[in-house]
Amino acid sequence: MFDRHSYRLVCGACGAEYVDDGLRLSCDVSHGPALLRTAYDSPRFAAQAPQDSIFRFGRWLPVVRTVPDSPGCVVYNADRLAARIGLDDLWVAFSGYWPERGAHMPTGTFKDLEASTVLGRMPDNPPTLVLASAGNTAAAFARACSLNGVRCLIVVSGKVLHRLDFEEPPAECVQLVALGGEATYDDAIVLAEAIGGLEGFQLEGGIRNVGRRDGLATCLLAAFEKYGRLPNYYFQGVGSGAGAVAAHEAAGRLRLNGCPDAFPRLVLCQNAPFTPIHDLWTRDQRPDGGGPAVEPPGSAAAADQSAITATELANSRPPYAVRGGIREILRESSGKAMAIPNLEVARALHIFEEVEGIDIEAAAGVALAGLTAMVGRGEVARHETVLLNVTGGGRARRGREVELKAATPDLWVDVADVRDQSVLGATAERVAGAIRPALFT
Repeated sequence: MFDRHSYRLVCGACGAEYVDDGLRLSCDVSHGPALLRTAYDSPRFAAQAPQDSIFRFGRWLPVVRTVPDSPGCVVYNADRLAARIGLDDLWVAFSGYWPERGAHMPTGTFKDLEASTVLGRMPDNPPTLVLASAGNTAAAFARACSLNGVRCLIVVSGKVLHRLDFEEPPAECVQLVALGGEATYDDAIVLAEAIGGLEGFQLEGGIRNVGRRDGLATCLLAAFEKYGRLPNYYFQGVGSGAGAVAAHEAAGRLRLNGCPDAFPRLVLCQNAPFTPIHDLWTRDQRPDGGGPAVEPPGSAAAADQSAITATELANSRPPYAVRGGIREILRESSGKAMAIPNLEVARALHIFEEVEGIDIEAAAGVALAGLTAMVGRGEVARHETVLLNVTGGGRARRGREVELKAATPDLWVDVADVRDQSVLGATAERVAGAIRPALFT
């Protein structure tokens, strides 16, 4: 059904092109960091059947197979919410569990989109996939890999285990490693990267994986499919910013396809006090500019991470200054980054459930709070079209309707053995050795 030769991977820095092997994350040429992007041979936008599957956008997905039970996001006109906050034309892209709207994301967030396309992109008989997660990604990949028999090692902080629950426990091919102590998402990334470099393992890559981004891009494609035009604004709560980069890339493909609309203005919303993208963008707007690099996380950053409501957005290493990354898409779209305090997030979560009748995840509340603030200040006019990406919702309702089982780690690791660079390599080898027998049973 799909062919790797129907698209190419193109380096955002030097333009080098590659035939995809399903695993490539970077360019071979020596230059500064840059994201690869996909260039599809089929310039025409055309969705296919089945209408409820993400793979209806298969012409613009870097995949060689479909993955069963892979619903796409649902887009609708949120007229009541629009009236509440002062807009005439508000579109919502909803990823989650909301049967009345036709939304049936298996784990309740748009991470299910990522999991489907990453698995659809992988070659036959791949190495063991390794990834770090702040919670939602782990749930999505654990389920998808279990159902499809894909070997996967997932690293999380023990503090996010409460976000991992399943109708059925993960299969043996999925191994969950939890970090003890005061471990953060950054610590999980460090260990995942160390294991991903070992023989027989493959780092999934996060935002560097074109499968992830193009899966997330289907939220914008679904809106274009429904309305036939691009919105004036796009709002999203962001951690790495993968969804925003994906939306911008999708808008670029549609414009190349003949869409006359301008790029949607991207508004990237983060939960204060942990706002690395907002802080970097704010510094960039100063007269001296300069494009600062992301500083390595320290104790203050870790403390800020634990102080936010939307802990799933706690990514201290966003691809800000890389080619094709956050700074570039904000400049190209005349976008904006916002810092949203917890109190405003709580208000937004309440408003959405009160008006729309479904619970949403904190990250989506961050985006709604940002939109409400900009409308209130007159920065977004009433007549302008807005796409609000609700990146997760309905999980509380699903928890009431379906019996869910808590995740149990297969292995615990002391975070001190990850933070100590002198033993990190040995720790990675030890973890890999401990879980290999289970992966290959």
